[in-house]
Amino acid sequence: MEVRSMHFKARAGAAVRDARLQAKLASAKGLFVEGRRRGIQDIDFEATRRAGEAIRNRVLQDLDLWLERFEQEATKRGATVLWARDGAEVCRLVVDIARRHGVKKAIKSKSMLSEEAGLNQALEAAGVQPVETDLGEYILQINGNEPPSHIIAPVIHKTKEEVAELFERVHHRPRKREISEMTREAREMLRSHFLTADMGISGANFLVAETGSVALVTNEGNGRMVTTLPRVHVAIAGIEKVIPTLEDLATLMRLLPRSATGQAISNYFSLLTGTRAAGEGDGPEHMYYVLVDNGRANLVGGEFQDMLRCIRCGACMNHCPVYQTVGGHPYGWVYFGPMGSVLTPLYAGLENALDLPHAATLCNQCGVVCPVRIPLPELLRKLREKQVERGLRPWQERLALKLWAWTAQRPALYALAARLGARYLKWLAHGQDRIRVLGLAPAWTASRDLPAPEGKTFRELYGARQDGGR
Repeated sequence: MEVRSMHFKARAGAAVRDARLQAKLASAKGLFVEGRRRGIQDIDFEATRRAGEAIRNRVLQDLDLWLERFEQEATKRGATVLWARDGAEVCRLVVDIARRHGVKKAIKSKSMLSEEAGLNQALEAAGVQPVETDLGEYILQINGNEPPSHIIAPVIHKTKEEVAELFERVHHRPRKREISEMTREAREMLRSHFLTADMGISGANFLVAETGSVALVTNEGNGRMVTTLPRVHVAIAGIEKVIPTLEDLATLMRLLPRSATGQAISNYFSLLTGTRAAGEGDGPEHMYYVLVDNGRANLVGGEFQDMLRCIRCGACMNHCPVYQTVGGHPYGWVYFGPMGSVLTPLYAGLENALDLPHAATLCNQCGVVCPVRIPLPELLRKLREKQVERGLRPWQERLALKLWAWTAQRPALYALAARLGARYLKWLAHGQDRIRVLGLAPAWTASRDLPAPEGKTFRELYGARQDGGR
């Protein structure tokens, strides 16, 4: 998937001006937030998230060893483990598997990593038809391979009426009015693909080292169909997805669905181990794991290692005021919200996502709700520091920061500058309670007004209060 994160400001501005999108975001804003609030009430969430953090940290301390253990156990059970350095190698490996087994059609369950790699385009170029079977991803695929806007609900930016019109145009059937009718129609269109596909491709929520298993969490039955009906199953996962034991899986499963959708457990939870055994009625004849680096190994042992704890629940974006205002598309890649503002610069290059570390208020709502306690605001701040160190910020901004730092080291000069600034801002309001245009920095008021100050600094106001109390 092409990285378009350099255009965040322009795309965010367009999103704010899109009345239809704003209405849809407003209607969806509280759904995940309220669901999570209810979902965590029946467990000791703080103790559980600390346990989840400890599990993920234990893995990252010895990531190579746990990956080797996973490979050993998966191989014992008939699976083949392959390793990919980047997205291009993911595509090459999966296309090779498809050719080896004569695959003409591949059905897919939702996989963020396949989107990282641009796998659908590679399959199509190799003559293999990829079919998305997650309802949201299916809608986006038949709408011209539109990118998702949320990692849990990829089509959250569309209205029911838009989907109805799309189905009528693509399926050549009378337009349906009710959601239940549209979902039935989607099932009918997908059924033949399930029955005729040669290969199923899935992601992985977790990889269990002690059993060589992949754990999949879905709310639609498509995930189970994708992984059991075709004769070939390929699971694509980041190397950080490995966890030590089934007991660890049980702990993390108390966190993931509650943080994602507010459910105590998702509708479908699959634990898939190896190939179909003698006497079993379903399951693949050939099982492949493609374990992907794509920038992850570079984070191990470094100052951004905490980000590898992420379990892709989406809670951070659901609570982020920036994401709630602009949606997912302005972020320009596979990941959105606070997690995307950290992951995209780390995986795609800081120079290719200059605005994303600044696409946050640092209010820490994301850090508070993260089920594995990732300090997202701190990581965003570190990325901002990296930008300044590498000279990637505009020269005007860097000059302004240097001037501020120089002035802040001289208390008398700083106090004078503060007094002049407070009076200047009051003058800009022209007697009103709002500043419509901020003189030296008009971009700050291009889409909002600023409250006008009283015209005096904190020191002056505090000093007056102290004098009045004597």
